[in-house]
Amino acid sequence: MIFQLTTPLLDGCVLAILDQGDAYGYSLTQRIKGEIDISESTLYPVLRRLQKEGCLAVYDQQFQGRNRRYYTITQKGQELLKDCRQSWAEYTHRVENILSGGAKE
Repeated sequence: MIFQLTTPLLDGCVLAILDQGDAYGYSLTQRIKGEIDISESTLYPVLRRLQKEGCLAVYDQQFQGRNRRYYTITQKGQELLKDCRQSWAEYTHRVENILSGGAKE
């Protein structure tokens, strides 16, 4: 069974990866694709939106004669990540409670 990756959840995944260290777009895509089926065309709009919202900052760095655009998490992004982690923990706890038969009326 495949579950849909919603926008807030994808934001949290991107921010969690960048919380571990700066990364460029292709490497972010590959890291996420290692766990979840996602395309680059899905990820780049997310990166642009998070940057516009002030959750990410960007800088360019030379690599083999070409520029790579790196993304880094900002303080605002770290705050959003903290909220995402808390919401995810609450959500998964509730779903697990239902799936395990613990939810009663």
